[in-house]
Amino acid sequence: MSRSARTLYAYRIIVPDEQYDMFACRENRLHLALRQLELSGNADRTLCGGLLPAQPRWRELERATLKDRQLCPNCRQLLDARRKGLPSATAAW
Repeated sequence: MSRSARTLYAYRIIVPDEQYDMFACRENRLHLALRQLELSGNADRTLCGGLLPAQPRWRELERATLKDRQLCPNCRQLLDARRKGLPSATAAW
């Protein structure tokens, strides 16, 4: 795993809106996606496996957001695992 995947800069937040609610998440959650999508991965998925909208509203991931209760718990767990370099994090996709 590259060093960049361990930093917060490697991820972005998808801000929920009407379009995202229709396609991916029935709850009002913040989801994470890789900043630079991997060629071997699912380019149209969030970190937890949800679908990305056609025109997502992105926001930078900040440390304070990690404590936000709206953050998807599955995305949070996968982020923690990826930052620690655990093999389960790469198998999640």
